[in-house]
Amino acid sequence: MSRLLHLDASARRASFSRTLSGIYAAAWRAANPEGGYTYRDLAADPVPHIGQAWTELCDRVLAGQITDIGRYHEVVSTPEQAEAWAVVEPLLDELVAADVVLIGTPMYNFSIPSALKAWIDQVTFPKMKLTGRTFVVAGARGGAYGPGTPREPFDHEERYLRDFFLGHFAVEDVTFVHAELVNSLVDPALADRRAVHERSYAAARELAGKLAVR
Repeated sequence: MSRLLHLDASARRASFSRTLSGIYAAAWRAANPEGGYTYRDLAADPVPHIGQAWTELCDRVLAGQITDIGRYHEVVSTPEQAEAWAVVEPLLDELVAADVVLIGTPMYNFSIPSALKAWIDQVTFPKMKLTGRTFVVAGARGGAYGPGTPREPFDHEERYLRDFFLGHFAVEDVTFVHAELVNSLVDPALADRRAVHERSYAAARELAGKLAVR
């Protein structure tokens, strides 16, 4: 049975990234009626940032060259580490159980929201591989950061996530769906780009639905 892990990270309750991830999730669930589904709102229910005890767990996993995620719990040896592991364990269980990981996230200040970064930090350990899973990122950006645009070099959202999922998790299937120029709806200086935004958003909605049933 396939399982979808759906994460949203936007601080806005009604956001473009939430809409896009919702379209994907609805289409996936319709196509996989027997599939499992887990949802986390990382903005409404934030994951705590890592602390000293988490770094100790990380060091012990690395020192022991433990690559089996199911054995990470073996390194817990202090009350503080047990407390840190109590945060990590359910997040990691959800991630490992998923065949598809769907992340709805906006670009904030050229990068990702701190809520998403906190989740990534909690579930990431040395030499940890998630090969065979599919990652889909449904995103929204205030400006235009696509290939060939003047701001392409400032896109540290897609670049970071792609490099991390491919480079650390060894995930081979990573797809991004973006709605661009969303600030054209509120910024008078971008008002002349609203038609471009509408085309981008329409294309992103269509692609999100198609990707879910590929």
